[in-house]
Amino acid sequence: MSAAADALAEYRPALRPRVLLSDALLDGAATVHLIKDTDSGSSFRVGPKEHFLIARMDGERSLREIGEEYAREYGRRLDGARWQQILRMLGTRGLLAGADARTPAGPAAPAGSAVPATRPAGPAEPARGVLRGSVRLVADADATTARLHRAVGFLLAPGWLVPLLVLVVAMEVVVALHVGELLVDARELFTNPVLLTGAATLLWFSTALHELAHGVVARHHGGTVAEIGLRWRLPVVIMYCTVGNYLYLGSRWQRIHTALAGAVMNLLFLLPFCALWMSAPLDPATHDALGALLLLGSAQAIAMLVPFPPLDGYRIVSQLCGATGLAASTGTYLRLVARRDPAAADYPRRARTAYLGYGLGSVLVLVLILAAVVAAAHHLLTV
Repeated sequence: MSAAADALAEYRPALRPRVLLSDALLDGAATVHLIKDTDSGSSFRVGPKEHFLIARMDGERSLREIGEEYAREYGRRLDGARWQQILRMLGTRGLLAGADARTPAGPAAPAGSAVPATRPAGPAEPARGVLRGSVRLVADADATTARLHRAVGFLLAPGWLVPLLVLVVAMEVVVALHVGELLVDARELFTNPVLLTGAATLLWFSTALHELAHGVVARHHGGTVAEIGLRWRLPVVIMYCTVGNYLYLGSRWQRIHTALAGAVMNLLFLLPFCALWMSAPLDPATHDALGALLLLGSAQAIAMLVPFPPLDGYRIVSQLCGATGLAASTGTYLRLVARRDPAAADYPRRARTAYLGYGLGSVLVLVLILAAVVAAAHHLLTV
């Protein structure tokens, strides 16, 4: 072995501390891992073999040791040219610690021997500003969320969370049992501009808490919040809270908890109003307005769990399926199946199950939504 080859074999690469790696995710027929540089915000997709190598670049293991692990796993060894290409690719992306100084130089990989290069994980974030319909509300969203977590994070402990969830379920049972009455209350609410304005304001505040809940729960699981701000598509103005490393949280269930947090917050917000509606001595107009608020707020929370992009329910289903770009991949696969294209058979069983299940589930959800709308309209027309 030449001195250069020996030096390369003993090199101990390390990823920069702020580089994140995701779990395995379905992407069409392929399985990919996402890599994100949190300093630049750029992210890329790589295959399982590349992830196997990159995940072991901890500064402790040499390329020789990593290569031996790779050979045991995949039954083949990487030569020096391929190692050079991998290191050059990571260095060019700025993913290696001290890439310029520490990555050994070497010849370019010969044609046909390249390890598949990384590719962007998604479109770049659009520029934000007042003219583009969004503006940041805080300079340091992560620090703001950390303060919120210190203030209310105790509610995420089982001793607090479980009783609150029991109350939420009980409230929704009450709403379901009185849905006909509440539909009439909602219709009447829209004829009272003053009460309608009050209810709309409360529901908007609920959406703000919804967004902050995503950030607080992500923070609880070790996540970071990139932005908190306002976004508008007139006449609608909403608050947003962007979890910068959502796909890189420690486990699938942590990501599901983070996505679910917003809808749960919407329902928790309704608890005191439910108590007033059920027990407080109120005039009929206020009582009916509170009933309408319960129905509309519950519908708002449930709507967020519909499994269509960009809603929270879509994020949850994507995590359950272990997929990125689930809707697009499902559409592609189902078109192949409909055309009886042989390429559909190239999809692994896990992907076929996920895409077929999501496709059929989406149709079922649409049918249920349509049935609910028709039933509500029929009730209001016959009362």
